[in-house]
Amino acid sequence: MTKQTEADAGGTGGQRWLVVGAAGMLGQDLVPAATAAGHHVTGAGRETLDVTDAAAALAAVAGHDVVVNCAAWTAVDAAESHEADAFAVNATGAANLARAAAAAGARLVHVSTDYVFDGDATEPYAEDAPVRPGSAYGRTKAAGEWAVRAEAPDALVVRTAWLYGAGGRCFPRTIARVAGERDRLSVVDDQTGQPTWTADLADLIVRLVAADAPGGVYHGTSSGQVTWWGFAREVVAAAGHATPVDTTTSAEYRLPAPRPAYSVLGHDRLRAAGVEPIGDWAERWRAAAPAVLGAG
Repeated sequence: MTKQTEADAGGTGGQRWLVVGAAGMLGQDLVPAATAAGHHVTGAGRETLDVTDAAAALAAVAGHDVVVNCAAWTAVDAAESHEADAFAVNATGAANLARAAAAAGARLVHVSTDYVFDGDATEPYAEDAPVRPGSAYGRTKAAGEWAVRAEAPDALVVRTAWLYGAGGRCFPRTIARVAGERDRLSVVDDQTGQPTWTADLADLIVRLVAADAPGGVYHGTSSGQVTWWGFAREVVAAAGHATPVDTTTSAEYRLPAPRPAYSVLGHDRLRAAGVEPIGDWAERWRAAAPAVLGAG
């Protein structure tokens, strides 16, 4: 989505939604999900809305009932050397949208990340666990969470992790491609998390808003847990390859930004709000694989 578009769901009962970052992997699933739920949805890409421009955010949000911020600087490694640029989008941009939503009387849903945690836990992170980001990206996203909750106390902050989908570059699509090109693969087995399909997260956001959940932090990830190596094996099998997948460690596969070793998030606040969490990652991957791997 390279320009502002509007999908009229028909009828008059739906809310007026603004999806910011609609051209991204999550936004591409959220726009149709909210439309299918009966809402009138406007999708704004970066070409039509610069979230770092406070006046532009104010103008774009006016007239909407719900604003979902899917816009983010997500280049984790590049953020290590461009933290100010990442901060402008992930923190200042989030603050601008939160301020605009408060002024318009709109409900804000802000999408955040597991990178706000240090990854040192041994059991799922609770929604109120202390944030201790270990990377520039994590710091900017933690700052964005703080700004959103300060400017719009009723906002819904939805943290997600290990996101994949048909609408963008992601781990399973890369693994499937490489498995068809190489004799063997090597994938880290010391990072544990919850692979989460963008279609499932989009559905969860729609349900969370419909439930009129109390403002605060929620975790939007699949249930269960697996390592990247374990997920890679499932991807290779779903892609119809027999390519062996060897294990390696994060230390051997060096990247500029540190990755959390443990990115498993708890879902107690969803259940308390009467919202069912996303199902087990493996079951959801089986449902997602045809759409994700079949995408061009």
